[in-house]
Amino acid sequence: MKGRLFLAAGAVAVGLLAAGQFVSASVQSDEQRPIKTVYHLTNGLEEASRGLGNIRNHLAADPGAKITVVANGNGIEFLLDGAKDKNGNPYEVIVQDLKGKNVDFRVCNNTLVTRKIDRSKVIQEAVIVPSGVAEAAKLQAREGYVYLRP
Repeated sequence: MKGRLFLAAGAVAVGLLAAGQFVSASVQSDEQRPIKTVYHLTNGLEEASRGLGNIRNHLAADPGAKITVVANGNGIEFLLDGAKDKNGNPYEVIVQDLKGKNVDFRVCNNTLVTRKIDRSKVIQEAVIVPSGVAEAAKLQAREGYVYLRP
């Protein structure tokens, strides 16, 4: 009887040890997985400047972060050909730099249609999606993105 009890206790101890290692491995893989963030821009060039600065700071602190920018409404302005910040610097240069760091840019087609902006006016670094708000929701609900507004 003592032998069986000893074996049972040993089996429980081994099981707990294995479970602890599994939890530890799981935590490590969560910590190593990149954090996915969607920056949602809707309010024009000032917000875009602030958001792009936030993204640069974000990547400086976490270079492995997966960042997607979704723009709709007045938030699309910085992704249109020829857009410049208040100092006359073209946004396209900043967008190209961030695109080189794996930041994705998505523009709302509903906004383009409503405002009668030709798709050709959107800079090539940005992808046009059917709906900006639906895209931001999908990234959160289905793809596990954290939602930020600058």
